[in-house]
Amino acid sequence: MSGGWFSETLHPHFRQSLAIDEILFEGRTAFQDATIFRNSQFGRVLTLDGVVQTTEFDEFCYHEMMVHVPMIAHGAAEKVLIIGGGDGGILRETLRHPTTRTTMIELDETVVQICRDHMPSLSDGAFNNERADVRFMDGIKFVKETDETFDVIIVDSTDPIGPGEVLFTDDFYSDCARCLTERGILVTQSGVAFMQEEEARATFQRMTKQFADPSLYITQVPTYAAGFMTFGWGCHSSEPRQTPLNEIERRLAPLDLKTKYYTAAAHVASFALPGYIEALKK
Repeated sequence: MSGGWFSETLHPHFRQSLAIDEILFEGRTAFQDATIFRNSQFGRVLTLDGVVQTTEFDEFCYHEMMVHVPMIAHGAAEKVLIIGGGDGGILRETLRHPTTRTTMIELDETVVQICRDHMPSLSDGAFNNERADVRFMDGIKFVKETDETFDVIIVDSTDPIGPGEVLFTDDFYSDCARCLTERGILVTQSGVAFMQEEEARATFQRMTKQFADPSLYITQVPTYAAGFMTFGWGCHSSEPRQTPLNEIERRLAPLDLKTKYYTAAAHVASFALPGYIEALKK
């Protein structure tokens, strides 16, 4: 940060900068540097180790698509596991499905606390929901040792640097696959493919080793600059990803989610990849 601007440091040859109107938190957690500041365009902004994680005004582009695509595709998800997700946005969206119980495993308790204090709209009370089981521990250890199984697993990690690096390994994906039910779905944060093609390619390759139906799907998040955000998709069955539009609409109707990004059409379209991303699957 300098001169009232935050400059992201994720990419060596490309940077984006956001004006800092006010710093609300700046410090070191047990695992990483964390900052929350206010920006007139994006509202409150969370950064970890110099990288934008989420903002108040565009978070829905990420959280809605990461949650509702697998949840609606599954069609009957009752048990959900979140690895990461300290800002609370993923937890909030899973709990909008009224029959769902969600376990959230987060390594860094301080991130949860500062987001509850300074960005409460992201979790919107989800941490106090009786259907949420939030545990502060190592997600790697949890999936390796648990006997529980889940219908959907969502890995809302930082990029593969710092504490998030261990969530991008074959062993972790294998353990997640073991923890899924018969039609279970794993989705993972897989980077902005135009800038992080190796991350997206490696995600797909790991999915092919564990799942009958590996794929990628996309969303557009303004503060994840330089292209489409990609998610990894892995499922033990090919049926959920092939759910037709009319069935997605039927499943959505009683939920009345009032989403800002996710729609039935956006769900189907998210698997229609631009050529440069489709090429990463070959």
